Amino acid sequence: MSSLDIFLWIVFPYISLTIFVLGHIYRYNTDQFGWTAKSSQFLEQKRLRFGSTVFHWGIIFVFFGHVAGILIPKAWFDWIGITQDMYHFGAIWFGGLAGLAVVVGGFFLFLRRVSVKRVIKNSSVSDYVSLIILGAVVLVGFTNTAGYNASGGTFDYRVVIGPWARELLTLRPSQGMVAAMAQAPIGFQLHIFLAFVLFAAWPFTRLVHVFSLPLKYLNRRYVVYRNAKPYNKRQAPERKELN
Repeated sequence: MSSLDIFLWIVFPYISLTIFVLGHIYRYNTDQFGWTAKSSQFLEQKRLRFGSTVFHWGIIFVFFGHVAGILIPKAWFDWIGITQDMYHFGAIWFGGLAGLAVVVGGFFLFLRRVSVKRVIKNSSVSDYVSLIILGAVVLVGFTNTAGYNASGGTFDYRVVIGPWARELLTLRPSQGMVAAMAQAPIGFQLHIFLAFVLFAAWPFTRLVHVFSLPLKYLNRRYVVYRNAKPYNKRQAPERKELN
């Protein structure tokens, strides 16, 4: 285990997570009006409607798939009767379909961002930076799922990446798991490294809107707008000039 391994799998993740947390606190206290997705729907709707819908539905399933595969121990799946083959089947097919949705939706959003003149004029550098990093994370992760796992790769991230991630989150990183991460396939290593790059950039981009979901609208009463009195132009009183 080298100094580079310690930096990549202990030091850098903690630096990234620290920036992630403190960056959000700083952004919220100094730029609440900028804490938004900066919707550009009024600039172009057709591509946005398709790309955003497919992307967001895909990313929801990808997120919960990562939670199940990394944060939940493999022993728990064994205890409830989910075998390695069953989990592998779900990861390949359901995870692959969710990843494909993210790739397709993200491609449409990126194409819209670089081809629609009105959107280009209203885009910032951080918009492109977040799209590029997020796209790299998604493409590498999708390649791992659709390429490595589907082709019969034997690496089980649930017994390497999962325990390593849980040790990081509980502030108990061990040399054994760092050494195991250093031996992981390069595709998985790159996916994790890019993910932590994304976490570090997250607070300074439009991605902060993830933490501004309007959940209060779920139980808020509907607001009904109606005219107090129907207006008919033909029945409107004629204007009379005063002499």
